[in-house]
Amino acid sequence: MATSSPESMPERVFEFRAPPPSPIASGRRSSVTNDEFLSEFLERSLRVPDLVLPDKIFPKQKIVETPPRIDLSSLNSAKDVGSINSKIILDSIARIGCFQLVNHGISGGKISSTLGLAAEIFGVPPEKKAAVTRVPEKLFGFEEVHSGEECGLSEEFVWCNDESLKLDMEGIWPAGYSKFSEKMKSLSSDMENFAEKILQVIWGKNLNKQVYQNELLQRQEFTGTICHLYKHNCNISADQRATSLRYDVIRTLIRGIEHSHALCLHICNGSSEFHVYSKKDWITFLPDKDSIIVTVGDQIQTVSGGQYKHVIGRPLFKDEEEDCISMAFLYSPTVTNNYSCRSTEEGKTISVAKQAIAAIIFTLIYQFLVYIYKNL
Repeated sequence: MATSSPESMPERVFEFRAPPPSPIASGRRSSVTNDEFLSEFLERSLRVPDLVLPDKIFPKQKIVETPPRIDLSSLNSAKDVGSINSKIILDSIARIGCFQLVNHGISGGKISSTLGLAAEIFGVPPEKKAAVTRVPEKLFGFEEVHSGEECGLSEEFVWCNDESLKLDMEGIWPAGYSKFSEKMKSLSSDMENFAEKILQVIWGKNLNKQVYQNELLQRQEFTGTICHLYKHNCNISADQRATSLRYDVIRTLIRGIEHSHALCLHICNGSSEFHVYSKKDWITFLPDKDSIIVTVGDQIQTVSGGQYKHVIGRPLFKDEEEDCISMAFLYSPTVTNNYSCRSTEEGKTISVAKQAIAAIIFTLIYQFLVYIYKNL
């Protein structure tokens, strides 16, 4: 058998397909040129561009006359849309979303005493306020100030005739909350009566109650009246106060309304100005002394197809020596006779155990009747 020697075997040539090595820059001058080019490129890339932000971040101010003053006593006879006061109200809420209610019959002493007790609520120590701070599960209580927000300019407390809120507040303010709550119930009842009269004027004979009730059931989380109480601190400059007010309005417009409502009735005795904001524009005016300012809510805007505009109202206090309190009552008409400020209760259900017991009872009754029938 023939064998081949290593010398006689053909040589195998291996071909490598790797790319050739990159050329190495040689010379001092080329390296310096590359460094300058790279530095210039990085400088252009890392440069922050000049951003031109829009000027109209906040709604533009609209110059209008002072909202009309409506005497409450005149609403008692304003049953039809054709009355003069009805036309004034409808025109005002269509243009600017608000009007002033005067001669409403609530005494200044009643309002002052309620505001005085409201001021004591904000005097509760912070550690106790934490126990009644609003959370997604609780609609009422103290509003929490988040980091990054304007702090110290104003405080907010949301009240409603709610049993759980009453128990929580009596736990941290046992001496005065019961008295305060009773006064708030009385004042809230007055506001509901005013709002019902105003709604009769706004809708008149054109009110489709069934459509409105369906809209309420879809939109509102509560029925009745909720009151937002605001404490306006006095040791704040006018510029800071205006900035904080605009911040609050922008946040509300972006976040959306928290509580769906038909009307909002504002008590802000002593305010220097009152601002009314919509998504397109805003107005400012000097409210009449002891007047109640009525603004349109989202429910009316929706049901009216946008004919009556939803606005946000905020009072502004200037050059005050003491802290001031304002109140905003959010009113939603009741869909049924029985309502509470809490979320609308779901239909009552019968448990499976009770259903089983009922089935057994009906079966026994049936068997008993069959037995009697056969033995007759």
